[in-house]
Amino acid sequence: MANSIDGPSAWRRGDLRTEDYRIALSGAALDEIRRAADELREFPLPTILRRPEEFTMPACQAAMAEVRRMLASGVHFAIVDRLPLDAIDADAATAIYWLLASMVARPVAQSLDGKLIYDVRDTGRAALPGSGVRPDQTNIELKFHTDNSYNRTPPDTVVLLCLKPAERGGHSRVASFHTLYNALLTRHPECLARLYRPFWFDRQREFHAGETPVFTAPVFTAGAKLQARFSAHQIRGGYALKGEPLDDEGGAALAALLDLFDDDTLSADFDLEPGQLQFVDNRVLGHARTEFADFPEPERRRHLVRLWLRDHGRRAYPG
Repeated sequence: MANSIDGPSAWRRGDLRTEDYRIALSGAALDEIRRAADELREFPLPTILRRPEEFTMPACQAAMAEVRRMLASGVHFAIVDRLPLDAIDADAATAIYWLLASMVARPVAQSLDGKLIYDVRDTGRAALPGSGVRPDQTNIELKFHTDNSYNRTPPDTVVLLCLKPAERGGHSRVASFHTLYNALLTRHPECLARLYRPFWFDRQREFHAGETPVFTAPVFTAGAKLQARFSAHQIRGGYALKGEPLDDEGGAALAALLDLFDDDTLSADFDLEPGQLQFVDNRVLGHARTEFADFPEPERRRHLVRLWLRDHGRRAYPG
């Protein structure tokens, strides 16, 4: 690609209006959620067996249709405000979240063992190259990245439900790779070609015995629209596992992207509040999280629940 990208997906902070990405659940939708939670309690089943068509939720279906529109042809992210956590417990909220997300697209596995619902918490472990510890299981800052960049079939959409925020920090940020591509075209055009050539990624121990611990793919892929897979952490880990230095051209390209991510005019940030859902197009937007400090009481510690959505390929992790 040599031309700049136009349209709603190439947004800057100053372009965004709240109505471009925020969807408030209506009173009718909240009534549907409370009734569904009652039914879930009365007729228990594992959450992953639940299907939206089992429940009468037209107002919620309409809200999720608007999420799909924002993801496909709008700013490529949405905040849904919010599940009534004062009326339903965490288990019911997670089940309702599963139903709402399933109205947008199909949940898929987030690990080789088939885990579909993933708790994002600080485990106290360190995310070192080859350790298999994902950075989202720590409290460190997560630089801009796309989820599962090291898998051949990453999710199309990443969804988060906030059950409990941190005591301090943990702020969310999103930025469009279409905007960053335009900025690279203007500020660092010499770096673009390298981003279309492969990098090594650390596979986070998500592979079968006998397979290689690294994966190779470019950051940018041109098609009907520009798509991206990016994680400086996983790329650096990939080269460490290979025992190779990152080439100078590749290092300059990553540095240019990270520099643009630090430009506040090119991103949006917000605090995800209890009960809110965040939907992000994982092939067009990068997302980030600041470092956080937890409450000392275990029951108050930061807890988000993540789903990955993709309507093509297998539901299993390799896709």
